[in-house]
Amino acid sequence: MTSPYAQPMLRDGALQGKTIIVTGGGTGLGRAMTTYFLQLGANVVISSRKLDVLEKTAQELRDQTGGQVLPVQCDVRKYDEVEALLKRTLDTFGGVDVLVNNAAGNFISPTERLSHKAFDVIVDIVLRGSYNCTLALGKHWIEQNKPGTILNIVTTYASVGSAFVVPSAAAKAGVLAMTRSLAVEWAKYGIRSVAIAPGPFPTEGAWSRLFPEPLASKLDPAASVPLKRVGNHQELANLAAYLVSDFAAYVNGEVITIDGGEWLNGAGEFNKLEILSQPMWDQIEKTMRR
Repeated sequence: MTSPYAQPMLRDGALQGKTIIVTGGGTGLGRAMTTYFLQLGANVVISSRKLDVLEKTAQELRDQTGGQVLPVQCDVRKYDEVEALLKRTLDTFGGVDVLVNNAAGNFISPTERLSHKAFDVIVDIVLRGSYNCTLALGKHWIEQNKPGTILNIVTTYASVGSAFVVPSAAAKAGVLAMTRSLAVEWAKYGIRSVAIAPGPFPTEGAWSRLFPEPLASKLDPAASVPLKRVGNHQELANLAAYLVSDFAAYVNGEVITIDGGEWLNGAGEFNKLEILSQPMWDQIEKTMRR
């Protein structure tokens, strides 16, 4: 039986005729979004540094969806490679309508254990990579007098920060600021800028890096989520497809959190009282009445 959370949301053909670039599109959440974009009729260009992974994913998605997917090797940290990615896209599909900045890197560590190179790796992929792609696509759209949409995949701690992932928090905060800034500056060109802040959505690669043993066996990511479950990839793909579609034409500068209420649970000073049993509450009530 199919999970109710794995149901597609938009009508067939909702992205027909659109060409979408998804960085980090070969695996994980990038692949999930790409799959749904293809199912809705879009042409999709997927990019990462690993061409063999991209080509394997592209063939599997062609077989699965019947859609047109172009794999392009690109290191988003290098602006000339981003320009080459844009050129390949234009040469193949004649235009581009949407950029999804999804490429990312992350690991957990006490900050004092990190070298400056560790910071460089994460900040370069997440922040430099996002603004390289954003700048290249934005310049193209403005020069061609074409509208466009930028969807940035950030994180819930982009707004509030988080210990033990400081390089990622700093970089994602920069991407979030860029999202909101360009939503105002580039709106006059017909360019929308939006973001998604996902909570726990298990993926093979990122999940094993963020929750290695013995942490994985001791920490249940769903435990801090009020809904008591992790996200289904289709749920995030549904939201992404909506935001890049014409149905969301009036959504601009917004970051939408999809985390089952996790970050709000951590933010409330008394939220941890959820662990109290009914008899304990009875005792507290008696004490307060006295």
